[in-house]
Amino acid sequence: MRCRSLVTPLVAAALLVMSAAGTALSSSPDASVSPSRAGAAAASAGCGKAPTLTSGTHTISSSGQNRSYILRIPADYDNNRPHRLVFGFHWLGGTAHDVDSGGADGYNWSYYGLRRLADSANDSTIFVAPQGLDNGWANSGGRDVTFVDDMVRQIEAGLCVDTTQRFAAGFSYGGAMSYALACSRATVFRAVAVYSGANLSGCSGGGQPVAYMGLHGLRDNVLPISAGRELRDTFVRNNGCTPQNPPEPAQGSLTHIVTAYSGCDAGYPVVWAAFDGGHDPAPIDGSTGGGWQTWTSGEVWRFFTQFGSSTPPPTSTGTLVGRQSGRCADIPDYATTNGTQAQLWDCHGGTNQQWTYTDDKQLTVYGNKCLTASGNGTGDGTAAVIWDCNGQPSQQWDINADGTITGVQSGLCLDAVGANTANGTKIQLWSCWGGANQQWDLQS
Repeated sequence: MRCRSLVTPLVAAALLVMSAAGTALSSSPDASVSPSRAGAAAASAGCGKAPTLTSGTHTISSSGQNRSYILRIPADYDNNRPHRLVFGFHWLGGTAHDVDSGGADGYNWSYYGLRRLADSANDSTIFVAPQGLDNGWANSGGRDVTFVDDMVRQIEAGLCVDTTQRFAAGFSYGGAMSYALACSRATVFRAVAVYSGANLSGCSGGGQPVAYMGLHGLRDNVLPISAGRELRDTFVRNNGCTPQNPPEPAQGSLTHIVTAYSGCDAGYPVVWAAFDGGHDPAPIDGSTGGGWQTWTSGEVWRFFTQFGSSTPPPTSTGTLVGRQSGRCADIPDYATTNGTQAQLWDCHGGTNQQWTYTDDKQLTVYGNKCLTASGNGTGDGTAAVIWDCNGQPSQQWDINADGTITGVQSGLCLDAVGANTANGTKIQLWSCWGGANQQWDLQS
């Protein structure tokens, strides 16, 4: 799947002509797709129900036409857990199958490499690869944005989705489509990543903030980097960021530079990744070629997963199981003494392993003891202990859709010490870094 070989200079000329018309396109938001601004919490209608959709190709009627998309549901799908939803848009001449399969690089490049990273992090994510009309995203009359609305509605009715965690990514024409969604569906999508894009699919609206990442090659002879900078600057303005000319690598260096803008409104970052290369979603430093070993996958995945959800799983009572270890958060020897530190232990269903997540964001055990940051600590290594429930912030926790549990007071994650998995491993607070030893499932 070497996308740069699929988009020729002749195609480039056609794309640039279309871009002139693209800005005139319009589409009005569909009220039936519920808006979810940053920080708003919502689980989709499909949560808590048997799934009505399976992995594979689906057909849907949209704007009077039959449209199709490929759905990729994770193997560990849980209908009680709201999942991240990521759309991957193909380039001109590409297909949904190319995005879903990963082309010549297979699984390693599926959904621009994001699926592999989601799986390796045990981060359950639902992926969608829509098929464009004529293998493109002209979005005439806003029909492709409406197609996305229809897919979102169908997917969220049939599966458990965290509606604060919708994302879009695409290369070339697919990048243009992701940009169009950033403009017209800023209240629907949490963030977008635009690989080597331009204004080809329109920008209806375009005045609201959305987290935005742009990636572009200095020597792109299909869609010049100036087009990518123009898209980026739309959201530099919308997001209240401090304008700047971010550094870009020298031609011939075969390197890349990633810049996070300063001054952006809270929750609405803008990141610009420029590289010394051409029209390619998968550049590799030090090489004139590309491949799935590219740095772009990791940067986009990091950008998307920085946005925690405030949607707790619907399950509120059960065992708290570490994803890395498969063991339960346990109070040693059924102790009830204030200050006893929690540990990992084989799950056995005893009362010392039964946790309830309350409306006050407390994690209680025995009915009257709360998981607490020892000494109200907020630093790395603070022990996670039990204490009489008192309502203090050190006893409040956010259970996030990515499996992390963060202290409201500290912002730190519940963590198995040293990433150990053995019985007796202590549980502490530590800076969140995305490791599996910081991911938990509350299982009834």
